[in-house]
Amino acid sequence: MDGTPIPDAADAPVLERDGTQRTGPYRPRYELVAEQILQLIAELRLHPGDRMPTENDLAARLGTSRTVVREAIKILSAIGRVRAQKGRGLYVADDEGMLGSSRWEGFFLPTDLDHVYMLFEFRRVQETAASRLAATRATPAELRAIETAAELCRQGHLTGEAGMFDRGDDDFHVGVAAASHNPFLLAAVREARRLQRQSSTIGLHGTVGGHAAEAIEEHTAIYQAIRDGDPEAAAGAAGVHLDKTLEDYRREIQRRVFG
Repeated sequence: MDGTPIPDAADAPVLERDGTQRTGPYRPRYELVAEQILQLIAELRLHPGDRMPTENDLAARLGTSRTVVREAIKILSAIGRVRAQKGRGLYVADDEGMLGSSRWEGFFLPTDLDHVYMLFEFRRVQETAASRLAATRATPAELRAIETAAELCRQGHLTGEAGMFDRGDDDFHVGVAAASHNPFLLAAVREARRLQRQSSTIGLHGTVGGHAAEAIEEHTAIYQAIRDGDPEAAAGAAGVHLDKTLEDYRREIQRRVFG
């Protein structure tokens, strides 16, 4: 980290791996600072639980203001990469998932749209497999949990409570993965959803298009196929749901880029 100030221009230069620069579309300054903070964590070889430089130190190192650093820290806290303790300072979060391992150091997945799309490919493979297995393995208790999550999602949409919708959505997908009785699939689904939340928080500021109403019906189709013990219908419904969700991301990204 050389402390070079991050430009405010709409077309800020982006450093490629070979040292060359390309000009990309405008991105808020705090997003770029969030990436630099993650790179700094890797360069300093900080581990989960280690104390980080202060906001003032980070601002000086990165050549930006403390206000921008504070906004970047909020983002990193929201996605589980940094933990801010009042009166004690900043710490590397304990649960970093895939991005915390050595093979992901310096690689901030959701800032590249191609990686977002690949993440959906990854989710499609996982969740069609999980739904197929759940249709043959789900217990009555697991079916009730999936149904309850789908209803929570519906109520969140009807009442306009985004937090309720998100909890229901998360519980639904994790519930289906749990019903597959495959711990590796369950862990993979959880991690992929965490990465998707990260991409939504950083790239789309936590809001994604108007797919909520359709998603509720798609959840119902997945649940009914699992309840009926139809593996292929469950896998097909899960595939449709992921494809439709990706379409929603594409539309929102296009709207934000092209107006």
